[in-house]
Amino acid sequence: MKLGVFAVLFSEKSFEEMLDEAKKTGLDAVEIGTGGNPGDAHCNVDELLESEEKRKDYLDKIHSRGLTISAFSCHGNPISPDQKVANAAHQDFVKTVKLAELMNVPVVNTFSGTPGDHEGAKYPNWPVTPWPTEYSDILQWQWEEKLIPYWKEQGQFAKDHGVKVGLELHAGFLVHTPYTMLKLREATCDAIGANLDPSHLWWQGIDPVAAIKILGKENAIHHFHAKDTYIDQENVNMYGLTDMQPYGEVQTRAWSFRSVGYGHGVQEWSNIISALRTYGYDYVVSIEHEDPIMSIDEGFSKAVANLKSVNITEKPADMWWA
Repeated sequence: MKLGVFAVLFSEKSFEEMLDEAKKTGLDAVEIGTGGNPGDAHCNVDELLESEEKRKDYLDKIHSRGLTISAFSCHGNPISPDQKVANAAHQDFVKTVKLAELMNVPVVNTFSGTPGDHEGAKYPNWPVTPWPTEYSDILQWQWEEKLIPYWKEQGQFAKDHGVKVGLELHAGFLVHTPYTMLKLREATCDAIGANLDPSHLWWQGIDPVAAIKILGKENAIHHFHAKDTYIDQENVNMYGLTDMQPYGEVQTRAWSFRSVGYGHGVQEWSNIISALRTYGYDYVVSIEHEDPIMSIDEGFSKAVANLKSVNITEKPADMWWA
């Protein structure tokens, strides 16, 4: 597999400075934000859509450094009850898919989205318990009336453009577990898959290796984020895993995002890399850094070092011993 970085980490750097950082660190790929939550610091989508020459120049700067683009990312909420938010996320997605096709980028990453609880709602509603039964009724309405219709159309749109959609399994959105991922994929098409990030699985109590097996057997892993999570059991006992404290309250939070190797050991990450290889994922492991107690440079460099120590880069040998 190849190592990459989610370039939003270096949004303060210019495009070429970001590429130089990736090359200097010995990475193989960059994941580029094209709007939504990741922003578009390194990619003017409209400009690139309009100009073949600018697309060529953009790619030349990447390829000349021995890098590729693993994915474009435009994480947003395309089914928000706030139409302004939904429309912006939808337009970001549509334009990103079109650009991905033109630039031979195989994956567009985003969120599944979360609607409100009825047609006139003002805010998203994320049900997390089946009882009282109105929560179950809300969830059924959200899936049948909003989520499935949207991704049926957009999944086919992406497939028609030769692009896979990587939905990040993230709390607050309707697709946040292997089950919800596969449920939506079954109701739509195989262009819909996961941008699998173990950091969002650990705090939900999901074993990432098990999730890789579940999704890998269905060829449903389209992209992979490398980010860790530290779970503080004492704080879990107080606040629970659905802790709503700000991420900066590290001393009291039930869990915090960490750089790779600082929430779970290198052996656990070795198991993750091995599971990815075993269950058919042989693409890019893209580093995402959101560690609240590390600088960007140190957190990033530690993640690179830890992943390099366990990554599998070569094709397997013939079983000469059997």
